[in-house]
Amino acid sequence: MPSPTDRKYTKEHEWITADGTIGITDHAQESLGDIVFVELPKAGTDLTKGKPFGTVESVKAVSDIYAPVSGTVMAANDALATAPEQVNKDAHAAWLIKIKVKDPSEMNALLSAADYDKFVSEEAGH
Repeated sequence: MPSPTDRKYTKEHEWITADGTIGITDHAQESLGDIVFVELPKAGTDLTKGKPFGTVESVKAVSDIYAPVSGTVMAANDALATAPEQVNKDAHAAWLIKIKVKDPSEMNALLSAADYDKFVSEEAGH
C-alpha cells in the first residue's frame, strides 16, 4: 500500500503533516508487530530534529521515535496510553503528537511519499 502523499517521511519511519502532526509509518508498525505500549512527551516539551522524543514498545522490541523536525509539543495522543493497538490498526491515522514546528524549512529535507516508499523497498532488498 503506498504511503499517504499528504505528509513527509523520515528514514527512521516517522511521518509528519504540514500542521505538525507526527506518527510512525505503516512499515514501522508492521516491522514492530503488536504494539503494547507508547511513551510520549508532555505538552510543552521541546523537540530537536533527529533526537528521540518517545518510544514504541511491541512484543518484539522497544524502539525510539525520532523528531522529524524541531518544535514544541502542543498535544500528545493520550488515547494511545490505553489503546496502543490503534497504531497497528491504522498507523497513518493514529497520530502520536502534534507540535508547533520551529523552522518549517526543515520539512524540505524530509522524504516525499514516493521517495519514502522507494527507500523502504530498497531497504527490504526488493
